[in-house]
Amino acid sequence: MTALRPSLLLASIGLTLVDGLAADWPQWRGPQHDGITTEGSGWEGGAWPPADPAWVRNVGRGGSSPIVVGDRVYVMGWADERDTVRCLDAATGWDVWRQSYRSPRYGRYHAGDEHAYDGVSSTPSYDPATGRLYTLSIDGDLNCWDAGEDGAHVWGLNLYDLYGVGQRPAIGANTRDYGYTTAPLIHGDWAIVEVGDDEGTLMAFDKASGARRWVSECRDPAGHTGGLVPMTVEGIPCVAALTLRGLLVARLDAGHEGATLATYPWETDFANNVPTPAVSGDFVILTTGYNMNRMAALKVSARGVAPVWQQPTISKVCSPVIYGGHVYFAWGRARCLDLATGEQRWAGGGFADDSSCLVTGDGRLVVYGSRTLALIETADRSPDAYRELAARRGVGEAESWPHVVLATGRLCAKDRKGNLSCFVLRR
Repeated sequence: MTALRPSLLLASIGLTLVDGLAADWPQWRGPQHDGITTEGSGWEGGAWPPADPAWVRNVGRGGSSPIVVGDRVYVMGWADERDTVRCLDAATGWDVWRQSYRSPRYGRYHAGDEHAYDGVSSTPSYDPATGRLYTLSIDGDLNCWDAGEDGAHVWGLNLYDLYGVGQRPAIGANTRDYGYTTAPLIHGDWAIVEVGDDEGTLMAFDKASGARRWVSECRDPAGHTGGLVPMTVEGIPCVAALTLRGLLVARLDAGHEGATLATYPWETDFANNVPTPAVSGDFVILTTGYNMNRMAALKVSARGVAPVWQQPTISKVCSPVIYGGHVYFAWGRARCLDLATGEQRWAGGGFADDSSCLVTGDGRLVVYGSRTLALIETADRSPDAYRELAARRGVGEAESWPHVVLATGRLCAKDRKGNLSCFVLRR
């Protein structure tokens, strides 16, 4: 087992956050795609969240997570053979606008686990530069909307229809195809999408017009994660994706758009690479259950990928968070690992497969799973033992595949049946 060099460890820790700063949550996994926010937890002792939900709305079925921008919540859901994109007033939960289009309950080549999921799986992405919203349906409908008062449709295309993408191939034990699950990534003038075509795994579309700008050198089938992750390697802007075959790090710099910088094999028997890679600097954490049954820390360079450590501790769905020299996630229990070695510092609580987590600006861990919202001290305050400050049970009615969101003083928790609860943590 190799320990991280001190310089790498310091680079991986990231910025110290300030409690209480208002922050949006405009895309999958928050402001920096890492599950960390400057928003405080609102913890003052006693009950947490401090009151019942300010509102609860059913917004349609699916694993799509909400996003929050200012006083608006954007969310997608499926019902009656239609996807609906909603803009909600964050204070009341009422519709500001909504748009819908025909969409099936499952992707057109769906295979396996239909009892465990249905409806839209990809999370919307908001572009602050243009005020537009980008969404992807489970059946490959990529759409751009004006996020203003009426949600006007700007452009759209279907990935299956345009590129003839087929079913994901069987790997090992069985075939799994959940349709399109990965949120679009807005980068500069592009909306980057994990298409999984034999022409290219990733494709970049002009965010203004929808015209295709480039395709990746890698041609792996698409994975089943929730999002792509921007990263910088030796000064080179890149994007990290966990495809069906493994980790892909593709370049985004001019003249090299889509070129492969590095890859690392990571396949499961059921094609279920679900947790999004956790990225900090040039450091990447991967984890999966099934035949993989491990978590690995990797250092990415222009020369390839170097394994740093691996541990048998796993997460099947929850995307890990790298914060303060530690790795946090929830699967079975909430867990804290040492970033340098992968050794477990503490574990506790009871959280099933349907768990997600985030780290707040005052250095606390919020976990949502098993219909429970829990607030837990990170290793900043409790380095050697699991310390749960508070828990609210009975949130939602079903599995919480959508990840929990904290923004502008509000905590949003959604289940797969579409029940979205909004708790006010601070006024």
